[in-house]
Amino acid sequence: MSVERASEFLSRFGMEDKIITFKESSATVELAAKAAGTEPARIAKTLSFAGKEQPVLIVTAGDTKIDNAKFKHFFGMKAHMLPFAEVEEQIGHAPGGVCPFGVNEGVKVYLDISMKRFPTMFPAAGEENNAIELTPEELEKYTVNEGWVDLCKGWQEN
Repeated sequence: MSVERASEFLSRFGMEDKIITFKESSATVELAAKAAGTEPARIAKTLSFAGKEQPVLIVTAGDTKIDNAKFKHFFGMKAHMLPFAEVEEQIGHAPGGVCPFGVNEGVKVYLDISMKRFPTMFPAAGEENNAIELTPEELEKYTVNEGWVDLCKGWQEN
């Protein structure tokens, strides 16, 4: 089970007991927000993309969309999400529970700045009925990541 993989990874930081298990599914932003009792924007969704050599994960706020122009400029290629059937094999977590904790070796994780506007966020923790509540600083600290990026649209105030 993928939650065990996430839990084992988080145990390096003494954070495995912070995983929240919901009675209902939290597989989508809307379901996760309902289960966590928060607004959808505070759900940290983890999106899986094909990279030039290895898959790429972008963790972003729940109310955003990938800005294709920013993605292409940053990665030097068009944004192509991994096919649903390939996500678990390439990332280490199945769709609905994809998270930045305990991913396969070689998967690069990027944190989008859209999450920094909230005191805490709720990323999944390996399966479709769990999450963990973390500050943006904790999310950075408790993941193996490439740093903060600005790859999304739809969340900035005009």
